[in-house]
Amino acid sequence: MASLVISQCSVSDGIALAANSIPAFWADPHWVLAWRHRTLQYHISQIALRFPRNLLNNREVLRHQKAVDPETGRILGYARWRLPPSYEINPGDGTPTWPEAQVPAVEPEKEAEIRRLAETVVWDPNGDADELLDRVNALEKEVTPKTPYISLEYLAVHPDNQRKGVGTALVKGGMEQADKMGLEIFVHALREGAELYKRMGFRLIAELVQDDSAYGGSGMYGTYFFIYEPRSRTDRVSEPAAA
Repeated sequence: MASLVISQCSVSDGIALAANSIPAFWADPHWVLAWRHRTLQYHISQIALRFPRNLLNNREVLRHQKAVDPETGRILGYARWRLPPSYEINPGDGTPTWPEAQVPAVEPEKEAEIRRLAETVVWDPNGDADELLDRVNALEKEVTPKTPYISLEYLAVHPDNQRKGVGTALVKGGMEQADKMGLEIFVHALREGAELYKRMGFRLIAELVQDDSAYGGSGMYGTYFFIYEPRSRTDRVSEPAAA
């Protein structure tokens, strides 16, 4: 893609973010098993009501960015990051860390209405394959870093915009922030996303491939865990020892 802009999200982006993100996950043969009793359009309509609330949740530690087509204003992709506790504020002046990715607050009355609407959403995933998630959760607990890290919690690029550099641009923004802060990035990825992280220099630390065919899946439910080591740290490691 010739050009795109990475910018801050706001609660007004909720509908567009849902329209971008849900089709991205819908294309995953395992993820969609939880929603096979719903249509794509119906699920988008429900998530659109939840997205503004999710953007306001945990504003202190969560950071959200969107990739936008500068000519049309259309959202092409979305990423959500979580900062570790005690890293959300700059110690020098008390201002928020990574402020350009923090969702602006809204008036209390507007926030109350956003939260009220979110409570009306139909959220009824099919839990038949939950036993597979139990194994994933156990592995994630085992490999999660023991030192402070940034978590890439959510990355979604609409299928029409994939393989055009959108995901790369969104992830690169987080990598730059991790380099500034000297923190690792931890990622729990599905199979499609795994290739992106490999290309961008993330290190695969664990993987689990399970057979989900008994639940209607493809038989290859892959889960992958990656670490990005900040440039400040890798540069120190690669420097030759002083003579």
